[in-house]
Amino acid sequence: MNAPVSPAETLRSALSALLDGLPPRQAAHAVDRLIANYRGATPTDAPILRDRADVAAYAAYRMPATFEAVRAALDAFAAAVPGFVPATHTDVGGGTGAATWAVSATWTGEREVTVLDWSEPALALGEDIAAANPALRGARWQRSRIGAALTLESTDLVTVSYVLNELTEPDRAALVDAAAAAARAVVIVEAGTPAGYARVIDARRRLTDAGFQVAAPCPHSAACPIAPGADWCHFSARVSRSSLHRQVKGGSLAYEDEKFSYVAATRLPAAPAPSRVIRRPQIRKGQVLLDLCEPDEQLRRTTVTKRHGDLYKAARDADWGDSWPPDTARP
Repeated sequence: MNAPVSPAETLRSALSALLDGLPPRQAAHAVDRLIANYRGATPTDAPILRDRADVAAYAAYRMPATFEAVRAALDAFAAAVPGFVPATHTDVGGGTGAATWAVSATWTGEREVTVLDWSEPALALGEDIAAANPALRGARWQRSRIGAALTLESTDLVTVSYVLNELTEPDRAALVDAAAAAARAVVIVEAGTPAGYARVIDARRRLTDAGFQVAAPCPHSAACPIAPGADWCHFSARVSRSSLHRQVKGGSLAYEDEKFSYVAATRLPAAPAPSRVIRRPQIRKGQVLLDLCEPDEQLRRTTVTKRHGDLYKAARDADWGDSWPPDTARP
């Protein structure tokens, strides 16, 4: 009996023929412009995804990376709130719906899904792609202005991924406040840059002010211990590149690492990580150096050596973004 196909594999298959008939130069130009927009700091009052070429290029280039980043954030959230399974999900600024695919990879089964975006071409293509995913076939794809005028219906989960950078500061605040008023859980993902982290921290503060508890990545809901401007908290998700992806973006590697910052918060009881690995572990002879965010609102470097037995073995397997220590290695 064949194993079921994962949402990640289904998404890759759905994207494989997306750029058929689109000249490579046109696709590459669209990708270059989209990179400038998504990594920039210029808010816009018009949709970034303007036409079919833009949307096709975006989906081929960005959907796999957005999927992996959001899935990593959702996995950390699900570990902190294990009894939570969303029956309703609203993806704000969802574009072609990468976050909805990540939700379906985190929690099996069907749910009521609504995708809101102001780009009609993105919504249309997202709906076409979603036909390949049984969990998304009943999703609603609705055109909506994302900003101060946004109102959201009550829902279990709101996701906002790579959207805040497109908005003015007042619109960002209004969006986070609307999500907090409507949802039991809110997951926000931004680019893993100093500016992206700053937007996440501002959203995190608004969520905690609204009564939410931070479930991930932080092991506490107090202020972030990183001094403003001194550093930024971000994580990494590995993204497999298809031949189509390499053609559109360039490069020869079979993968890339998507850097992202995020906050996952909830009104439900949550058990955050005892501490979180916030940098890539450094493995040296007989020891592993772990940079940790601790529950006492401090950042510390911990050295785990062979003398620690099972904890040392776990440290050698630890990855950037992991909860520490893992259940199997806790004293």
